[in-house]
Amino acid sequence: MFQQILQWLTWVAFVAVPIAVVDDWFLRPRRRIAALPAVAQDPAWLRAMYAALPVTIIGAILHMLQSERLDFSLVLVLVITVAGVVWVADWLVGAPLRARAAQARGVGINAIELPTTVDYAHSFLPVFLLVLVIRSFIFEPFRIPSDSMMPTLQDGDFIAVNKFAYGLRLPVVNTIIVPVGTPQRGDVVVFRYPPDPSQNYIKRLVGLPGDRVAVKDDQLIINGTPVPLQSEGRYNDGCYQDMRLATEQLGEHRHRTLACLTPGGLAAAPVASCNRQIGRSYQCDEPNDPLLGDSNDFAEVIVPAGHYLMIGDNRDNSADGRIWGFVPDANIIGRAARIWFNWDLGRSGGPQWSRVGRAIE
Repeated sequence: MFQQILQWLTWVAFVAVPIAVVDDWFLRPRRRIAALPAVAQDPAWLRAMYAALPVTIIGAILHMLQSERLDFSLVLVLVITVAGVVWVADWLVGAPLRARAAQARGVGINAIELPTTVDYAHSFLPVFLLVLVIRSFIFEPFRIPSDSMMPTLQDGDFIAVNKFAYGLRLPVVNTIIVPVGTPQRGDVVVFRYPPDPSQNYIKRLVGLPGDRVAVKDDQLIINGTPVPLQSEGRYNDGCYQDMRLATEQLGEHRHRTLACLTPGGLAAAPVASCNRQIGRSYQCDEPNDPLLGDSNDFAEVIVPAGHYLMIGDNRDNSADGRIWGFVPDANIIGRAARIWFNWDLGRSGGPQWSRVGRAIE
């Protein structure tokens, strides 16, 4: 229902915004000048439209933000560009016209109100510039959209991504302008999904350029050496049942992983205790024959220069580099730093407040 409301507001905004801009720039000033020294009254339907305009615009923005494919930096750049054009156009053309009209009527320039669009440009351009700088060079928010990084991260976690950790990059084009640091083995990294760069993904960096990486029974083997993996028994959270829980030491990072040694892969199965939407619960049923192996074993590969291998902590429920390959350095966005909120709308019970503020290892 909420999504339908946002979609409806978006369509209204597509119609209302052009009408408001034309009226605000060309027709409204004439009404105001003609009515001087009295105050002009807009028609009732226009007053209603101007009153509803902020709601429709906010609805359209929220509708765009619902899309995982939205390049918000590009949206910010476009908004800043439009606001700048409006500001300059008013300074060169609009303001002199208002000054001449006020002089002809014998009133001060302040007697003629700024067009609403110009007022918005003056008010919001500095704010949008600040947001763009913060998102591009310091921190960017990101929402975890899947279970692939459980138990480290959960669907519904909202995290802060450190953009400064791997060098300052220009927004949109993502080119490094100030090299500061480089991705390290074990980092949890947000990056542009190589098969479709319009989507952002998050995984753990397991392979650096030149590394030889394999996966055997859900254990990483890097340059011929198995990565230390300490069993912690079985994991049950109501929706995942009997998963293998282990602690992994990868580089400087010590974190937990989930696994299930099944030759056929981890499939969704009904779990009565699960409080999530249907189709999002899993039962780990492992065969008694260890010789059958694990479906997510990964033959050794060599990570190419300028690329990284990313794998999820939920080893049997992650679409990662074992499937679609390597991540080029140009696709790197930043390092996941901390959870600042949690709310999985597909899970009953509301936000998990205990997750708020956790550092990401």
